[in-house]
Amino acid sequence: MTPEIQSQKTRALCQLAPVVPVIVIKDAAHAADLARALVSGGLPVLEVTLRSDAALDSIRAMSRIEGGHVGAGTVLTPDDAKRAKDAGASFAVAPGLTDQLIQACADLDLPLLPGAVTASEVMRASDAGFDMLKFFPAEAVGGAPALKSLAGPLPKVSFCPTGGVSPQNANSYLSLPNVICVGGSWIVTDADVAAGNWQAIEDRARTAAALPRG
Repeated sequence: MTPEIQSQKTRALCQLAPVVPVIVIKDAAHAADLARALVSGGLPVLEVTLRSDAALDSIRAMSRIEGGHVGAGTVLTPDDAKRAKDAGASFAVAPGLTDQLIQACADLDLPLLPGAVTASEVMRASDAGFDMLKFFPAEAVGGAPALKSLAGPLPKVSFCPTGGVSPQNANSYLSLPNVICVGGSWIVTDADVAAGNWQAIEDRARTAAALPRG
């Protein structure tokens, strides 16, 4: 799968809802119920980061939930990409981009949403064929004003900013012409997951799903 086709697929996923929940799951036993709550709340695209031992088992469980599209985040190496694909991930998200990761995702037919923040990084990703990118860590590198400044010289590239995005600043990103959606960790809290408070998570998802875009 070429980078061009990968970006077509990740762009289509990003267009499904204004927010992609970024999730760290510590116990795979909670994964299916969590996915149901998020999908029911109107957020069908889920990013499970490979930052816990339960991540791959969680992706397996969540990928079986009807209406959901589950991807793996923090994909850093070809091995990460292969393990994510084998677990049922339908896309991969990376904080940056390497030649090895480009080749691995092409070989695996795994759509990749690579990260880029500087003009040079965006240009390199674009040269490789990607026009749908992650902007991470969004707030730390200048937030919405920094992302807005890329729209002029690089108008054909779109972004999903992640990192420090919250209910308080999400609209500042979603109003930009080069932003398709945002990634956020505020939808899913450890306390609600541990307590099985799926209704609270669904309610936050519903509020996030109603956020206006550009």
